[in-house]
Amino acid sequence: MITLGGIRKRYGALEVLQDVSLTLPTGAVTALVGPNGSGKTTLIKIVLGLTRADHGTLHVDGQPADAEGAYRRAIGYMPQAAHFPVNLRVGDVLDLVAQLRPGEPTDDDLARAFDMNALKDKYVGTLSGGTKQKVNAVIAFMFRPSVLILDEPTAGLDPLSSNVLKEKIRQLRGEGRSVLVTSHIMTELESLADDVAFLCDGRLRFSGSIADLLGRTGERSLEDAVAALMRTDAAA
Repeated sequence: MITLGGIRKRYGALEVLQDVSLTLPTGAVTALVGPNGSGKTTLIKIVLGLTRADHGTLHVDGQPADAEGAYRRAIGYMPQAAHFPVNLRVGDVLDLVAQLRPGEPTDDDLARAFDMNALKDKYVGTLSGGTKQKVNAVIAFMFRPSVLILDEPTAGLDPLSSNVLKEKIRQLRGEGRSVLVTSHIMTELESLADDVAFLCDGRLRFSGSIADLLGRTGERSLEDAVAALMRTDAAA
């Protein structure tokens, strides 16, 4: 579980996040949505410890996030675009990551499903974007994290691989993990997520279940409901 309380972040005169309080519960997938420039990336960076909030609190699995970043061991992160050294083989990349945490149990389900063994001798620089995304996913899930942050996780994946990844996400939700997903594909989020957090202009405009959001807006789909929130915000 991740709990953020009163998070504020400013870059110069621009207040990127304004008193954002949000809980990512265990056993649930939360969709983080909002227009470009709404603060989604900054919020994720704060959770990952890549940038520091000016004000507010962050707790992971009930413990306050420490300045040294040890809490990040509980988090698996899948960025939108994977950047690996192009002169390394896939097997080398996976071995190097595994060596960062020797002796820890690993989750090899995606490695088998995506047949990493057949790719181990291929140089990263020769891989397609979709294949790099598979490697990216394998690394994010490798150490059985209690919290997963997935940024556009199915980008570049073929339909079969996308379904494999989404089934793995659902499995981990069933095991009590906390999952935060961002995607521009609203139908995908609607099929995966239990809850939705809508950011706009640095403020959390809605946080709750997708069912509650549909009821509040009177819309029948997540895409239409988010569009309704954006129209309301623009008119305010």
